[in-house]
Amino acid sequence: MIQISGNSQHAGNKNRGYAESWTSEQLDGLLAEDWLRQMVSEIRGGDEKQKEQLPYICPHYAAFRNNHRAQKDIMPETFTFMTCVDVDDKELVQKAIDQALAVNQDEYSDWQDQVLRIEYSARKKVHIYIRIPKGMTIEEAQQAFCKEIDVPYDDSCITPERFIFITGRDEEVYRSSHWLEPLSEEEINERREAYLNRGLDVDGRPLKKGDGRGKMDDGRCKMDDGRGKMDDGQTSNIIHQPSSVSLEAFDLCVELAGLKADEMDVWGVHNWHANLMSVLSVGVAKLMSKEQLVAVVAQRLPNYSQTTDCQNLIDYFYDKYDANKGFMNTALRAINAKAQQKVGVGDASQYAEAGQQPSIPPEMPKKLPKLIELLTSKTPVMYKAAVAHAVFPPLATHLCGVRFTYTDNAEHEATLMNCLMAGTGSGKSCIDQPVKRIMADIRRRDEENLRREAEWKKDCMKKGANKDKLVRPEGLVIQIVDPDMTKPALVQRMDEAEGHFVYVKMNELDLFEQLKGQNGKQHFQLMCLAFDSDADFGQTRVGTQSVTARPMCRFNWNACTTILKGRRFFRRVLTDGPISRINFCTIPEQEIGAEQPVYGKYDAEFEEALKPYIDNLVGARGLVDCQQAYKLARKLQQDCAEFAQLSQNDVYWNLSHRACVIAWLKACVLYVANGMKWEKSIEEFIRWSLNYDLWCKMQFFGDDIRKAECGEDSRLVSPGPRSLLALLPDEFTIEDAKRVRRQEGLSNEGKACQNMIRQWVFRKHVLQITDYSYVKSDKYKK
Repeated sequence: MIQISGNSQHAGNKNRGYAESWTSEQLDGLLAEDWLRQMVSEIRGGDEKQKEQLPYICPHYAAFRNNHRAQKDIMPETFTFMTCVDVDDKELVQKAIDQALAVNQDEYSDWQDQVLRIEYSARKKVHIYIRIPKGMTIEEAQQAFCKEIDVPYDDSCITPERFIFITGRDEEVYRSSHWLEPLSEEEINERREAYLNRGLDVDGRPLKKGDGRGKMDDGRCKMDDGRGKMDDGQTSNIIHQPSSVSLEAFDLCVELAGLKADEMDVWGVHNWHANLMSVLSVGVAKLMSKEQLVAVVAQRLPNYSQTTDCQNLIDYFYDKYDANKGFMNTALRAINAKAQQKVGVGDASQYAEAGQQPSIPPEMPKKLPKLIELLTSKTPVMYKAAVAHAVFPPLATHLCGVRFTYTDNAEHEATLMNCLMAGTGSGKSCIDQPVKRIMADIRRRDEENLRREAEWKKDCMKKGANKDKLVRPEGLVIQIVDPDMTKPALVQRMDEAEGHFVYVKMNELDLFEQLKGQNGKQHFQLMCLAFDSDADFGQTRVGTQSVTARPMCRFNWNACTTILKGRRFFRRVLTDGPISRINFCTIPEQEIGAEQPVYGKYDAEFEEALKPYIDNLVGARGLVDCQQAYKLARKLQQDCAEFAQLSQNDVYWNLSHRACVIAWLKACVLYVANGMKWEKSIEEFIRWSLNYDLWCKMQFFGDDIRKAECGEDSRLVSPGPRSLLALLPDEFTIEDAKRVRRQEGLSNEGKACQNMIRQWVFRKHVLQITDYSYVKSDKYKK
């Protein structure tokens, strides 16, 4: 299998444009040659001219078109997702080697197992080959790695067609078992999709209008004949009617791609492929179904839409990269909102004919942590997101005396609460079996202690009222409590739990009202106390038979409700704290007449696979230090701060604080359950979990909270925050920014607008041109 390209018969500058494809075995054969070893020896002996005769490899691509090593002949699909850092300062060589080997073995480093090979160069400098992190370009990867190992970054070493002189096996310092190991098709697709989601080509290079890659050549989809018309019976003959929302969204994506609509489909100018590829790479497929895009292209690109190449490109993009999936970034959310506003959000028929809804929750990652993958393995697809959130309270309930240190140095236990809000008959019972299996071991122990408690009560009854009562047995740890519990019963269970969490699963959220007390809000206070670290919950009574205790409030729970009932339940405490402390999830509405979902069987094999994770949770004790979760929490805080600042949405900003804590606690629970080992899939999953939680909160309560803070009332569903910067053109003035703020209902009093722009400049989202005009930076556009 072809894995790298290079030139084994290099004879100076005249042959530097040649690079053939090799297998790893062919390269190893070359590296073992005696003449290569001799050449390196002569170079180090002073014969500098010999260096120009050394063979070389091209680390970035496995093949070039016609073996011609040049940018115009790059074949993006042969990208190796590897690059080479060249350290050319002799004084830094040993430091670079030591640091590279250290980060490669550091389980807390983002570069663990990413160093592929280290070799001395002909002049005894060093070449370090690394795997490019998913979504990073060659330049970004080299900058990040050089920063990690604390050596200067060399910007002359990042050209895609670059070559590296090789020196032989004797010069190798380190070789990973993954060196030139072929990536799986799934991994390659994920990496390509990460680039496409950034508006880049599948090898991380910018897509350029009308470049060589846009032509109808052998490396791309082919046209059937000179005019490129499709045969009868092709998909173009079955065209759906495009919705106004889809048409508007496509036009906005054309603008975002830097293209002009009137130049997209000019007959005889065959840059059609590159043009549509640019629009697809912006993310238009996230805004509409495949059928809608075909219908839109038929109207907007009437010439190109009739070609086989057009249909193949759309099919390839949707099928190969699953491009219609995933969470919309800031720019796409702004486009989605603009399109809806322009055609009229209130027109439900627009969404009916487009087969889409005005707002969708983030798509669950394909690659999940092993435990979450197991717990959702028996669940139908439409319920997986709900289950993936709902399993955390019962998992965390297994922890006892385990603490984690957050970014503010406050210690937390795994205080997790989950509320599933979905429509009537939507399948909220999907969480029942996963929760039941997780809690099985606790339930078995509880049954024994419940039996002991029942016997004690029976013996007390036999004693009669005038005789001494038997002392209540010790060790009555009963963690699972009834949904219709009273406050004294809950306090007693907490007091006797010996540091364990008590847990309840409520099929209806309003069962909490059993605890509302005389002030009508005691159940909401319980929710707040259950989340906060070191909070007490209890009561003091005079009677000798009454429960008097103030134990630590360790209370995890799951609850279900409909969306309408859930909003009513929380309507009087929108700004009092319970909502921000709870993790919310939902179930998407299914089409009328959809097939009945079928669950898998929770058999002995499932329970056996789950047991090691439960044992790890039960066996953990003390303060757990998970540096990866700590670093992730920092990143999530920065992401939320940046988005809140861009959107100028106070509600989102306030909700994000505790949402980050919840997401971090989930990461810590997964880390402990995995035997104190970090999985790389945890970060993507937790990031999605945070976005999903915030999406639900903004969708169900966002507008109500904003109205409550303003002393108003509302029953509208919030569309969620939007980036104000994304709503502005690439070049804008202060007046443009003020206009957008007014449209979004924000005040321009004082220097509110100027302060907002000053923050954008500080964060390098925009650059100032004049005193009153600005331009979006390349960093923001990425």
